[in-house]
Amino acid sequence: MAIVLTLTVLVLALICFIGEWLPVDITAITITVVLMLLGLVTPDEGISGFSNSATITVMAMFILSEGIGRTGVIQIVRDLLMQWGGNKPSQQIFVMGGIVGPITAFINNTAVVAVFLPIVEDWCKKQNISVSKLLIPLSYSTVLGGMITLIGTSTNIVASGMSKKLGYGEFGLFQFTPVGLITFAVGLIYLAIVAPRLLPDRKPSSSDLVSQDYRLNDYVSEVVIKPRSSLVGQTLRSTEIQRKFDLDVLELIRNDSHFPQPIADKVLAAGDILLVRGSRADLLKIRDERGIDILPDMQFGPKALGEAELSSEEEGVAEVLILSNSNLIGSSLKDLRFRQRYNATVLAIRRGEELLRERMGKIPLRFGDLLLVQGPKQSFLGLQTTSDLLVMEQQDIETLRRDKAAIALAIIVGVVVIAAFDWVPILVTSLAGVILMIITGCLKPGEIYGAVRWDIIFLLAGLFPLGTAMEKSGANEWLASNLVAIGGHFSGYWVLVFFYLATSLLTELLSNNAAVILMIPVAIEVAKTLDLNPFAFMFAVTFAASNSYLTPIGYQTNTMVYGPGGYKFLDFTRVGAPLNLLLLVITPLLIVWLYGLQPIQ
Repeated sequence: MAIVLTLTVLVLALICFIGEWLPVDITAITITVVLMLLGLVTPDEGISGFSNSATITVMAMFILSEGIGRTGVIQIVRDLLMQWGGNKPSQQIFVMGGIVGPITAFINNTAVVAVFLPIVEDWCKKQNISVSKLLIPLSYSTVLGGMITLIGTSTNIVASGMSKKLGYGEFGLFQFTPVGLITFAVGLIYLAIVAPRLLPDRKPSSSDLVSQDYRLNDYVSEVVIKPRSSLVGQTLRSTEIQRKFDLDVLELIRNDSHFPQPIADKVLAAGDILLVRGSRADLLKIRDERGIDILPDMQFGPKALGEAELSSEEEGVAEVLILSNSNLIGSSLKDLRFRQRYNATVLAIRRGEELLRERMGKIPLRFGDLLLVQGPKQSFLGLQTTSDLLVMEQQDIETLRRDKAAIALAIIVGVVVIAAFDWVPILVTSLAGVILMIITGCLKPGEIYGAVRWDIIFLLAGLFPLGTAMEKSGANEWLASNLVAIGGHFSGYWVLVFFYLATSLLTELLSNNAAVILMIPVAIEVAKTLDLNPFAFMFAVTFAASNSYLTPIGYQTNTMVYGPGGYKFLDFTRVGAPLNLLLLVITPLLIVWLYGLQPIQ
């Protein structure tokens, strides 16, 4: 009965994860509550995920990566990219991957992508090439590089924690580095040779074409206030036209003088020209109700919205990415009072292939959303300093603590060296590194909370009890025995291939961390039943869980480049499917060659 209940919870959990009716972290916590209510785990076992060494280590690594980002260590290598990148796509991808891959072996890859996104965009503008040629290779290179060491990705740390929990001890820092280095090299060569031929030339390389990319010609207009208009003598605030209609006033033009935001309290006069963002339907309603004329051709704003880009010496337009740990996720622009908070107006939202321009104030924001914002250029400096948003242009050096870069780098090196020699567990060294980051001023105390991906922490804490229930109830043994009955006559290599493929597909449906937690116990049971090396199976599951290239939602860095690259969903599949297939064949072979299939005595 316990097996039936546990597997029922597992199936329901998979359905909830795939359906995405709730955020994945809330779903995971709900699963834990259900397991406790059914008596499949005790209350202490239900909350054990919060104290698991893997959970705490992942949290510490997020903070250490933030310390590296805040001090500008990664920016130091951007000159190498500019110097050696060349002007051929294959060379550009090879150089870029060769730089970011080794970095992500020691630093969280989402942090690396966040830093390199604006760098690569700026590089593409200078080279006059489309960013869609380079951003998928950027994401895939960081994923490949994350498999070089234990701390390259949270998935590796979780797999190490599962190994310890199941009695096989934690992985060493460089335990699977030989496989990681070879797969990284193979993947990078594939990306350099094949990706340029498969990737589209879709996203304009020049910022001067951003309005064309967002199709603002149909959505930004100039209107003139007629002498008998009901708006004359009133302020924008008192007229409430921005609240009653889906409309944003970007600028007021009076006698050739331009008045940018904030203009809510400026008294309007006859002949004033307003530069507005809004649909034609809403403008026609305002024309009939309030007495305005819609100018057919823009005379005072940017010519054809192509050259000046709603910009002047004071005003500017920028693309802003919603980051994975953003506090804005789930809230609408209206709820956030975005214009008042950041002194900038959202003109459009790009969500993957979808372009949202109507009723934006009511749309809940998601991770990976790309906002086109317009406002004073000084406001963009404030946007650069928040951990909620990433301005898609190179970060102002003044906002980084460059004088602390050497200290932050020394702390990371110390954490790695001490863990590599196994003098102190990685949990202890990473927490010590966090304390040193704060003491030395690389991070401010308040910044550590914004650095942590709390959704991942709660996801891990919620899923570890499910693994415990699978083990206690005997569900793992039941699944393993049935798998052995079906495929026990195959060679060890093909069993490894099966687990690699199953884990890879599960990652696309759930998440890499969830796939590791669910698959490693079953893989170990199968290895024990077949008298094969359990480490070989754990490594196969770990590599498969992270090497996710089929969709833009299978891995966080893929989601981050989805909007900025102007990609379509199948662009990832077109490039990623052959890479997945290549690694499906190569990785199990490397594991068999380097670690063997016979159990270690």
